[in-house]
Amino acid sequence: MEGELRRAAFGEPAVPLPAFPSNLPSMLSPATSLPPVLPAATGAAGKTALLAGIVLGAQGRYAAAATLLAELGRTADPVIAAHALTTLAAHRRQLGGHVAARRLDGRALLLASNAGQDAPDGNDPDGLDARGALTDALLGLAADNLGVGGLAVARRMLSAAVARATGWRANVRVGWVTAEIELGAGRPAAAIMPAEAALELATATGARRHVIKGRLVLAAALLGAGAELERAAKLVAESLAEAEKYELSSLSWPAALLAEQLWPTMVDQYRFRVDAVLHAVLLRSDPEGRILARESAWVPV
Repeated sequence: MEGELRRAAFGEPAVPLPAFPSNLPSMLSPATSLPPVLPAATGAAGKTALLAGIVLGAQGRYAAAATLLAELGRTADPVIAAHALTTLAAHRRQLGGHVAARRLDGRALLLASNAGQDAPDGNDPDGLDARGALTDALLGLAADNLGVGGLAVARRMLSAAVARATGWRANVRVGWVTAEIELGAGRPAAAIMPAEAALELATATGARRHVIKGRLVLAAALLGAGAELERAAKLVAESLAEAEKYELSSLSWPAALLAEQLWPTMVDQYRFRVDAVLHAVLLRSDPEGRILARESAWVPV
């Protein structure tokens, strides 16, 4: 199960993506349901649960992801708990809840800092280890603060993350966040190079989900800079097609929003697609997620 979920999260996923494992509670604990704290969610069982939460979020199944990740965030393993919290924070951010995400990333940073970088299982190929947890928390805080207008704080968090980033996934995310900060600072031309580097690394790694998002980040930079608009259009078209192919709802509606800007004569068609995907996503979100989306200036609900 871990291998299948890891491929779905970080590799070339099958279609459809793996569903939430029905036997996951029994994998984590002898109890018939998830207890308030998951002392057994360590090692392989903890990573399987974490990967399930990542994949559920990619599918836009935020309620199921939140149920699982919130419990994992209370497990006795600080590394698994920190990764669960940063993953849940990313899902909150995707729904426009940057303040809620910042609280989660802050808790994750504390856990990851206390875990130490010599924690067991410290060489995970996809960064699901202690060092990766610390980097993810810092990058999450950079994105959270950018979302609430804290550009200077976002840059400081990014700088701290860059100093610790190792492995393909951390460096892909460094490229994304760097590009997003430059876009937020009104410097779209400066966003192109880090977005390009992130896409190249994701492509070389074969991380399909990251390739799709990488194309969108680069397209946004190109569009903002008014550069290579034909290439931006190609990147968005490819991302939209693949997000729908792999049932990645978390990426298909942002792709359709970019498509609106590139093809204004088809704005009604793309807005209908955005509305349809978001409607489905919100139906599969927990109450907090729905509230965050409706209150957000970023999510066109």
